[in-house]
Amino acid sequence: MADRRLGVLAALALVAGCGAPVQGTARPVELTDGDRSMIKAFYDDLNKAGDEGSSSQQDLIKDTQHPDFRAKTCDLKGATLKIEPTWSTLRMDADWAPPGQKEHPRGVVYVVAVTVSLRQEKTVIGSQIGSQHVVLLDGKAYGFAPCAGG
Repeated sequence: MADRRLGVLAALALVAGCGAPVQGTARPVELTDGDRSMIKAFYDDLNKAGDEGSSSQQDLIKDTQHPDFRAKTCDLKGATLKIEPTWSTLRMDADWAPPGQKEHPRGVVYVVAVTVSLRQEKTVIGSQIGSQHVVLLDGKAYGFAPCAGG
């Protein structure tokens, strides 16, 4: 049980993008109402899928993974995530590259501070504050949930 919880918490850290702090000063970004709605809907849909269960959320994570990184998603091992963005920290991150990559991904990249809660059967078993990147590409919001070696 302890090994499984450790593995799931490691996945939580990867999903939250907590490998390194985001450099710079948080400042509001000028988004169109449509772009803001897409980013908010991304998190609303992710949390709603988590409320429906692990397989629903896992499917949504795979479907909303950036198209260039679809083969590299984490397995939540039956857990779910609740992600609460701090919208005042939302900003562009034009210099960011996904872990293990040297180049900026296609699309417009934003970063936002988040509180991520890991739930096992609706019971919170861990919580972490970090940052998450969201990319707007071809009229859709995509995330990044890579796993080491995944």
